Amino acid sequence: MSLACLVVFMTQMATTIYLPSLPVVMRELGMTQSATELSISIFVVGAAVPVIFWGAAADRYGRRISLTLSLVLFIGTSLLLAWCRDANLLLVLRALQGIGAGGAAIIGRILVKDNWSGAELAKRLSVLSVAFITALGGGQFIGGLISYYLHWQVAFLVLAATGFVALLFSLTVPMAYAEPARISKGMAHAYLTILRRPGFFWPACVGGLGFATTVTLQEVSPFVMQQSFGLEVTSFGLFGLLIGISYLAGALTVNRIVHATGVVTLMRRGSLMVAISALALLVLWWTGLLSHTSGLVIFIVLYCLIIFGQAVMFPSSMSAAVNDGKDFGAYAMALCGFLQQGMAGIASSFAVLLEHHGTWTLAILLTGLASFLIARFKVHA
Repeated sequence: MSLACLVVFMTQMATTIYLPSLPVVMRELGMTQSATELSISIFVVGAAVPVIFWGAAADRYGRRISLTLSLVLFIGTSLLLAWCRDANLLLVLRALQGIGAGGAAIIGRILVKDNWSGAELAKRLSVLSVAFITALGGGQFIGGLISYYLHWQVAFLVLAATGFVALLFSLTVPMAYAEPARISKGMAHAYLTILRRPGFFWPACVGGLGFATTVTLQEVSPFVMQQSFGLEVTSFGLFGLLIGISYLAGALTVNRIVHATGVVTLMRRGSLMVAISALALLVLWWTGLLSHTSGLVIFIVLYCLIIFGQAVMFPSSMSAAVNDGKDFGAYAMALCGFLQQGMAGIASSFAVLLEHHGTWTLAILLTGLASFLIARFKVHA
């Protein structure tokens, strides 16, 4: 659990520690706002695309070898990013960094899946949220300090150091070579078989669309809060602590009541909160009520409610999906991660192409509403 928490922390911090510096990166590298935001989306896409191969590798060659390779890739690209001064190279390296981060994160979750199942798996996945929370809030706070007092590239040195600690730690942790899943017709057939199972597919979609909502909100928030509300970069970093508290509250909710309430009910409640909060953001933004100090307070409250709902929804949806595909070993967890990361990357990339002028509010409403409707009408207890 400690190792899994560390790699999840590292993966999420690769986004949050970099968030406060986006406007500075845009100016220094001569990038457009859309291209700068794309450096977030392309990391998420990079983390998603090869996940199915990481899962197959973990099943065929063992957890340790796969985890080591993913961490080495993450460390190497983080070091290169620390000296990157070219916009195009930045995007390429962020995609490669995402590949390494996605591999480490999914193998960390596979390690958890190897040891727990059912409601207890949802509970353990909510424990992983503690690491996610620390990176979500603490990473953004540290990133704000780095951007203000040092230079944005120092953030990538911090990430490389974190990856190196995770690598050393992984070498000391005993990892049983898990029994390979009963796959007779190859990787592609295994994934297609899992994908055809409604009990797997629909919960995975709920989590993916909810994740897409929060990723889109994350990548636009530095510009909204620093440009629309005039928030300083250090204040934006402090805002990350509020986000962390919101996610912690959601994770603790899952941890305390999942056995009594059930993963499907929690999934529905979390997705409903995300959808309602996203709708409120759209209405208030387009009616001009999100302005001045009062508007900033409302924006922060709604942002935190979306994060809380996601924290309730995400471990519940992943647990439901993986439990349905439990006979497929690491393949089920890898495919779940692929779908959820992929949906988030595609949706957030599309939101970037829309430009701003408030269209991001429509993007988060559509993903949040789709997540709730699927949870309500397609996922069955």
